[in-house]
Amino acid sequence: MKKTFLDVSDIKLLEKQKRVHLINSLGGFKSVALVGTKSESGHLNLAIFSSVLHIGANPPLIALIFRPSPPERDTLRNILNTGFYTLNHINETIYKSAHQTSARYDSNVSEFEAVGLTPEFKNDFQAPFVKESVIQLGIAFREKVDITINNTIMVIGEIVQISVPEDCLSQDGFIDIEKANTITCSGLDSYHKTIRLDRLSYAKPDKEITSIFSIE
Repeated sequence: MKKTFLDVSDIKLLEKQKRVHLINSLGGFKSVALVGTKSESGHLNLAIFSSVLHIGANPPLIALIFRPSPPERDTLRNILNTGFYTLNHINETIYKSAHQTSARYDSNVSEFEAVGLTPEFKNDFQAPFVKESVIQLGIAFREKVDITINNTIMVIGEIVQISVPEDCLSQDGFIDIEKANTITCSGLDSYHKTIRLDRLSYAKPDKEITSIFSIE
C-alpha cells in the first residue's frame, strides 16, 4: 500500500480547511451525541458534539471539549449557568438533523425547532432530552478545566440519569448501542453505522480469551 508522509512542517503549510479535516479524522471513529441545554431564561439549545470522552465509572463521569470563543458558545454558557444538560445518542433516523445543529444559529433560535427535533422533559430533570434519541443521559456539571495549550475548555459532568431500552441492556450492565442504532463519526462530517466483530472476556495473563457476544 502506497503511503503519504507528512511531517510537522508539511502539516503547517496545509490550507486551513484541509488541515482541519486531516487532523480531525486522524483520531479514528468517535462518539457523537446531541447536547441539550436550557438557558436561565428558559430558551432551549441543542448542539452536536464529537468530543465526548469517558472519564470514569465511579463516579460516572463524562466530558466534552469546547473550542475557543468567540463565537460565544450557548451550550457552554447554559451548562455553567444552570448546572444541567443532556447527552443524547444519535441514530440513523436523525443524523442529518443532528448535523444541522452545528450551524451557527442566533442565540434566540432554538435548534430543536430549527432542525425538526423534539425537546422532551421528564423525570424532573431541568434540561431537555431529544425525544427521537434512543439512549439518553441526564448530566450534572461537576468541573471546568481550561486547556491552555490551545485555549479549549473541558467540561466534566456526572451522569445522574440514564434512559435506555430494556432489550439493549445486558445483565452485566453492558449496553448494546449497536442494537439501539447508535451511530459513530469520523472527522467533522462523516457518519457511520457499525458492525460488531465480537465482545471479549476480561483479559488475564493465564486465561484464554473467550467470546461473550450475546446480550442476556
